[in-house]
Amino acid sequence: MQVTIKEFYREFTRALREGYAAIFAGAGLSRNSGFVNWKELLREIAEDINLNIEKETDLIALTQYYYNERGGRNDINQTIINNFNQETTHNENIACLTRLPIFTYWTTNYDKLLEDSLNSYNKKVDVKIHSTNLSTTLPQRDAVIYKMHGDISDPANAVISKDDYESYNMNRELFSTALKGDLVSKTFLFIGFSFQDPNLEYILSRIRILLGKNQRSHYCFLKKVTKDDFDCEDDFKYALIKQGLQIKDLGRYSINVLLIDSYEEITTILLSLEKKYILNNIFISGSADVYGDAWVGKGERFSAELGKMLIKNNYKIISGIGHGVGSFVISGALTEIMENKRSKIDRYLCMRPFPYQDINDEQLVKFKTTYRENMIKEAGICIFLFGNKTINGKNIYADGVREEFEISKKLNKYLIPIGSTGFVTKEIFNEITNERKRFWYLQPEIDVLQKSLNIDEILNSILRIINEIRAYDKYQSNKTDNA
Repeated sequence: MQVTIKEFYREFTRALREGYAAIFAGAGLSRNSGFVNWKELLREIAEDINLNIEKETDLIALTQYYYNERGGRNDINQTIINNFNQETTHNENIACLTRLPIFTYWTTNYDKLLEDSLNSYNKKVDVKIHSTNLSTTLPQRDAVIYKMHGDISDPANAVISKDDYESYNMNRELFSTALKGDLVSKTFLFIGFSFQDPNLEYILSRIRILLGKNQRSHYCFLKKVTKDDFDCEDDFKYALIKQGLQIKDLGRYSINVLLIDSYEEITTILLSLEKKYILNNIFISGSADVYGDAWVGKGERFSAELGKMLIKNNYKIISGIGHGVGSFVISGALTEIMENKRSKIDRYLCMRPFPYQDINDEQLVKFKTTYRENMIKEAGICIFLFGNKTINGKNIYADGVREEFEISKKLNKYLIPIGSTGFVTKEIFNEITNERKRFWYLQPEIDVLQKSLNIDEILNSILRIINEIRAYDKYQSNKTDNA
């Protein structure tokens, strides 16, 4: 069935947060990196056996014809090597998918784009190419990639011909079994996939028969059929009818279709999905060797109550554990987690302590900047408190909090500085409140953020700002749906 972008955002974001989101990547996902599609890959092979690739729809059969004529597959192997060993360009769709907290990736592609991108984000990847790989587990892995049709590193065993498909359940049956399990227990996003793969069709049909109406929902992108794609009106009408039938047929397997106007729209959707996911993650920036006269005796309690309030409202806290702030935020968060018997601590807390060497070392300075950037990238909202430290017995403004503000602003995060806590945060507050248009969400709460020393009043103000941000995000999704 066809679903709205709004529904997709809601359900797939939930799958991301609960840890059961998965990706199934087809050849279309690799196109933006410069790889050819299947027709281009097999164009010369078709010509060698006097066939016109433009007239062929069954490319698996075409490959088999070539194999039959030549009595072997060496040229097919070489074609795979030639086309998948080349320089690639940045692929934002893959980058976005691998930044998200997705553990399971399935693909029919031979290229290494997914694993390269995951590695670039310091994620440890367990790649499954052969059936024997399924019986081993890479320690401390962050993601698993199942390459059900093989890999460029072993083209001789890549699944590409009729023979390969017909013997699949003999040579790669464990892949089919593992995929069945994931399709039952996870919510998949099919991307760059045509749904013409006989292996997947067989697996989906078996699940449909076994589960009937109780199948888990999955999602896929399909480009709308338009008149511009055809030379005559009759061909357009025919394709439109066929697409409607395909959408209904995918519904048999509980695969919901997101119709898009162009493939470029996928990037916008994925980036928006990422933004919606990280909107639930809140970065706390702050440090305090002193709290100032106004906050003496209650700065610690304010930090702890902030942590407790955020967890109570099901937000995830990201903290570098800044001295005098972070430890109390974490303490309050843990109190709420334990008192209410919440399950996994890492679902609510991401603690990233800094190295404490306070030396003027260029390498350490660069490391800290990169460290901060990686933390802040995972958050949608950043809250700032206090911002001071003591060096050689003298209390000064914290340059780390200032840097975290600059990074957050550059990355277009939602910023909430509690100006009344003073120090660097007061400077930040004064700077951004002059940009009324950009920081519109702060305007109704300006007086509280600037002047209030009442803990409950400030916490309620922060919660109202966050709710306003989320309401705005929901409104933008509704506008997209109705466009």
